[in-house]
Amino acid sequence: MFKKVLIANRGEIALRIQRACRELGIKSVVVYSEADRDAKYVRLADEAVCIGPAPSAQSYLSMPAIIATAEVTDAEAIHPGYGFLSENADFAERVERSGFTFIGPTPESIRLMGDKVSAKQAMIRAGVPCVPGSEGALPEDPKEIVRIARSIGYPVIIKAAGGGGGRGMRVVHTEAALVHAVQTTRAEAGAAFGNPEVYMEKFLENPRHVEIQVLADTFKNAVWLGERDCSMQRRHQKIIEEAPAPGIPRRSIEKVGDRCAAACKKMGYRGAGTFEFLYENGEFYFIEMNTRVQVEHPVTELVTGIDIVQQQIKIAAGEKLPFTQRQIEMRGHAIECRINAEDPVKFVPSPGRITMWHAPGGPGVRVDSHAYTNYFVPPNYDSMIGKIIVHGDTREQALARMRIALSETVVEGIQTNIPLHRELMADAKFIEGGTSIHYLESWMAAHKR
Repeated sequence: MFKKVLIANRGEIALRIQRACRELGIKSVVVYSEADRDAKYVRLADEAVCIGPAPSAQSYLSMPAIIATAEVTDAEAIHPGYGFLSENADFAERVERSGFTFIGPTPESIRLMGDKVSAKQAMIRAGVPCVPGSEGALPEDPKEIVRIARSIGYPVIIKAAGGGGGRGMRVVHTEAALVHAVQTTRAEAGAAFGNPEVYMEKFLENPRHVEIQVLADTFKNAVWLGERDCSMQRRHQKIIEEAPAPGIPRRSIEKVGDRCAAACKKMGYRGAGTFEFLYENGEFYFIEMNTRVQVEHPVTELVTGIDIVQQQIKIAAGEKLPFTQRQIEMRGHAIECRINAEDPVKFVPSPGRITMWHAPGGPGVRVDSHAYTNYFVPPNYDSMIGKIIVHGDTREQALARMRIALSETVVEGIQTNIPLHRELMADAKFIEGGTSIHYLESWMAAHKR
């Protein structure tokens, strides 16, 4: 096992990794920017090193600064968390070339899954169900593009091969708009991701977003840890996640989960990962794989009892998975609400000083947050300041516990999206379960948000 791990991230995930290291008896080194000097995880770290000013490009995205810090602090491994450099194959490669262990997949796996075209082709070879679409990147010939769209059937969606996070996508409903949409998306993809390749898929009208959590070690063992429903989204950004997914037959979940685990074995995957699917009319369609720990990993931890972050570290240290697929059991129901420092109506960031922070408690309540009273939320990064996660024997109990937890939460000095969460926890359609990825935006429009 490692003696010292460098945490190359910030916010609640930095604190989460730090806690996992402590339980394993590992010392942690935290890197931080000047804007995060007073963060809780900086104060609690065994060692903390400032690596640059507030802008991410000069701190959390600076590969030389992070690797140099690992060298001077004698860290053995680097955990990238999520976001920033977590899915950067070049970073993973530089970490390992520098003599450190990257706590995550191999650079080859990150590259394979980072390109949506190659990822889809790999899933097809592994027998994972995919959305009908082009076999690879779209050709330059407009006539061939039209032919492909006709064979798929409208509406279609044009996606950037190197895209992610809901960016680089354009829905096309008519043939007249097709070629221009492809050209525009290509230009945007080249500017945003450095890769102008785009591909085409059938656009599903009212799908749900369901994902499968996997863990794989270096001994060709791979398991899946149930599913999460992440359909409550705004502008492709998740707001509420839960496990298990309401109303989907267990046999259907088991079938796709087994295929995901088999795909991991086939491509030699290691570490934690998430297969994301659209689910509509009883069918699953693969859309992408995230080669890192997800923001919403706690709901899976609560229903399985497995610490995903600790397993990431153990796998990177060369240990075998301590359980088989048959030993994994789903117990009860978990729900997570992302707490963002933002205007709950206009959805613009609300940085500033938190003058009062009171986290909820009680049976089945977990709070993952780096916030505290008098903490200053910097304007330089993502607006998420924490997550409230609840677990209950049933979905109904979990919903009740989340309502209580939200009512107990106090955040003053800045605005948050807690009022929105309180309304959604009382919404009849959400309570019923099974809403599509478009539901929240429709709900907001109806409520004039």
